[in-house]
Amino acid sequence: MKSVFKRSVIACAVVLATATVHQAGAQGLKKYDSDKKDFWTNPPPDWFLGDETEAQKGLAPPAGPPTGSSDAELAAMMKKIKLPPGFKIEVYASGVLAARQMAFGDNGTLFVGSFGLGNVYAITDKDGKKQVKTILKGLKMPTGLAFQNGALYVIDIDKLIRYDNAEANLDKLGDGKVVYDDMPSYVAHGWKYLAADKDGWFYVPFGPPFNIGLPPTSLSQIRRVDPKTGNAELVALGVRNSVGGDVDPRTGKYWFTENARDWVSDDMPSDKLNMISKLGEHFGYPYCHQGDMPDPKFAMGHQCSEFTPPVLNLGAHVAPLGMKFYTGDQFPAEYKNNIFIAEHGSWNRHKYQGARIKRVIADPDGKNARQEIFAEGWLEGDQGYLGRPADIVLAKDGAMLVADDWAGAIYRISYSK
Repeated sequence: MKSVFKRSVIACAVVLATATVHQAGAQGLKKYDSDKKDFWTNPPPDWFLGDETEAQKGLAPPAGPPTGSSDAELAAMMKKIKLPPGFKIEVYASGVLAARQMAFGDNGTLFVGSFGLGNVYAITDKDGKKQVKTILKGLKMPTGLAFQNGALYVIDIDKLIRYDNAEANLDKLGDGKVVYDDMPSYVAHGWKYLAADKDGWFYVPFGPPFNIGLPPTSLSQIRRVDPKTGNAELVALGVRNSVGGDVDPRTGKYWFTENARDWVSDDMPSDKLNMISKLGEHFGYPYCHQGDMPDPKFAMGHQCSEFTPPVLNLGAHVAPLGMKFYTGDQFPAEYKNNIFIAEHGSWNRHKYQGARIKRVIADPDGKNARQEIFAEGWLEGDQGYLGRPADIVLAKDGAMLVADDWAGAIYRISYSK
């Protein structure tokens, strides 16, 4: 499985994707029969191109710099980022390749997962400088992690692994203990982030291994998992690809971002911000998108009114990933309990959008929601990425850290009157 995944990720990022697209253009639209389980035990490297349309033929995920951005490039980039008055952005750490979800340890260690490299990093202070150490290697896809009760938890496609006393053992974490493994092994859309509730249970998303289709019954859902016992409950259905969520400090309800389907058009459907208000809600996939758009093939007689609508539509192909409620005290008072969303940015669109941080203001029940751009400047022109925000975490002093898997860096956003 590891080699299959490596081929898939490389196809998304480098020469193989380009060659495949050129071949698809020569042969007509790319189509795959992905309805059988055997397809996903050995998926083709360009599985994400299986639903090409004539209008969007040739689009494919862009390639980021394999070694990230240099310190000079990062310094120049910081000058281009636009923020509200009083806010400042700076590089917190560089050389954090393919950085995804972050979590702080009790003693200030910043743990960071990765996309495609199989690495987990630890960032510590040494002589006043940030030191980046690779503490785990060779995993399938450790994008998501969390830290609680002294332990580091890493979600690796089909295993939730606990590493006890992690901050004291950065050089020898060992193999860890698998605390939950009732998960499909599909790598495609199988990458996950973790979010803990007040009881220490984790919300875990399960994406289907394709763009659009009737998913296996173990997928297109969100579960709540107890890492102490391995017990789990199903809390939401009809979710396509969620890679980010957080628990509302006001209510304890789980909110999550969702990437909508590709290969419809540049402007439809919209990606979403959702909230689970009751157990077992269905959020529409694959029947309905953005709350009001029946799927052209898979609606199958269903009406969008049957499903839970989004709190907000965020825009087409903005690719929202990590999100956090702001619970710190450093930002102005009006930012308290606002949601900040890292928008990774488009690929299935001729003119990219996203690659920014959104601010969402909403009532605890999800009403009166509105959004605005908080930070932007990682995208130049139609398709020129300088960086791609992938996650957000809050530091103890109330500053915001942002992971960028394109530039391989962590940024710090702070506020001063």
